Amino acid sequence: MLQRGEIPVIDLFAGPGGLCEGFSSIFDETGARRFAVKVSIEKDPVAHRTLLLRAIFRKFAKGKVPDCYYEYLRGNITREQFFAHPDIKDAAEHAAKEAKCAELGLTPHAEIDSWISEALGDKTDWVLIGGPPCQAYSLAGRSRLSGMKREEFESDKRHFLYTEYLRIIQQFEPSVFVMENVKGMLNSTHGGSRIFDRILADLKAPKEGLSYEIRSLVVGGDELEPKDYVIQAENYGIPQNRHRVILFGIRSDVAESTTALKTSPRQFLLRKSFPQVGVDEALAGLPAIRSRLSKEDDSHKKWLSALRKAPTTLLTWHMPVREKIEVLMKSAAKKAKNHESAGEKFTAMKVEPGEKMPQPLRAWLLDERVGGVVQHESRSHMRSDLHRYMFASCFLKSEKYAPTLRNFPPRLLPAHLNVDAETVPFVDRFRVQVGNAPSSTVVAHIKKDGHYYIHPDSSQCRSLTVREAARLQTFPDNYFFEGNRTEQYGQIGNAVPPLLAKKIAKVIYKFLSSPRE
Repeated sequence: MLQRGEIPVIDLFAGPGGLCEGFSSIFDETGARRFAVKVSIEKDPVAHRTLLLRAIFRKFAKGKVPDCYYEYLRGNITREQFFAHPDIKDAAEHAAKEAKCAELGLTPHAEIDSWISEALGDKTDWVLIGGPPCQAYSLAGRSRLSGMKREEFESDKRHFLYTEYLRIIQQFEPSVFVMENVKGMLNSTHGGSRIFDRILADLKAPKEGLSYEIRSLVVGGDELEPKDYVIQAENYGIPQNRHRVILFGIRSDVAESTTALKTSPRQFLLRKSFPQVGVDEALAGLPAIRSRLSKEDDSHKKWLSALRKAPTTLLTWHMPVREKIEVLMKSAAKKAKNHESAGEKFTAMKVEPGEKMPQPLRAWLLDERVGGVVQHESRSHMRSDLHRYMFASCFLKSEKYAPTLRNFPPRLLPAHLNVDAETVPFVDRFRVQVGNAPSSTVVAHIKKDGHYYIHPDSSQCRSLTVREAARLQTFPDNYFFEGNRTEQYGQIGNAVPPLLAKKIAKVIYKFLSSPRE
């Protein structure tokens, strides 16, 4: 049987803490946490600052977080003042032992191992979680990397960061591990063979005398195909079409002694939740704001002037839908008069999503103690992009589907693009999010520009804010991202959705709590 008390969790490649957050959100009937993150390791210093801040938050019982945390979120005190506050002194000391800024593969193994060894103590039931960086596996990453010389591509260390994860398994033999990565790893190759096959083989038999069953969290059975390890997040209450490979590894002796794994294995699968949660439901309660103008002086008046000119971009477009979309664009420009604010780092208000947001999501995201909305500021956009954003969102409203560049009027096409060519690169470059459906995948590229993440409300005429991206990733509203806005977007795009992580953690806890022979 499971040892009493909190189950230790070690998180490698932690990012801003999406997996940590999910595992830390499972409580027993007394309000005690069922999992305790003991060590979380992240190499990026800015993401580590976010990780450390959230580690402090989690040191307090539900509803007992000191006011100074919320004062920091609102910008009323500095980070230095927050860390010096007596109410969080002990929590900060414990958090510093948990959240480590280190790079796996560069930081000496002995140092990493000492942190983990001290954290685990004599506990034998514990969970290893994490997702090795995925640039070499992602489609975009492979496109960039393949531009290198073949030998450079083959030797790129990002192919093999999973070996650092594997080394921890070899050294400490966790009862269970959860490893996350992009879907692209399934068909990524190296030296003529599939990387996924090699990873799976290594994880099944990390060293002599140590073996693991690698299970899927969504498909039952022992004879699995690579695609069976893919979790489609939109089917599990996440307002985002995010498809990720997640491996559920169980040490063979633990698997053999857990009767329920043989008699009723389907209880250790995630349960689908319907209906799916859409963008509008996830963003409900956030204030409507305008975008800013870039490469010129910004003001509400100038922004409105830019929007009023948007319908003129349809003049040479001879399509049946033109008249309807032109009417919608003019209506949006008129409604835009109401959006004077471009948002703020903190907006004091009562967040009221109403009945639009499903209750489970509402309970997960909202926190009245925030006293408003954090990190909900719009980006600046060029006039030409504002016109494209307005067209895309009005096209969606008219035709009930998001347009690609092939649907754009000639005047709105990016320069140098030949839309009549047989292949158009990035044909969905300007992608409006569909309000009544889950969003497209929020990835780190959102930090580069907002073109793939256009807000469905044409009167706001902008890309998504940091807080909106965080909502789609299911980060609670009291989750604060450190760094500048570009760094905040990057952290969010690289993370595991915390609400999905919580659902995975429930399955893991159910398994570890099951009787053993």
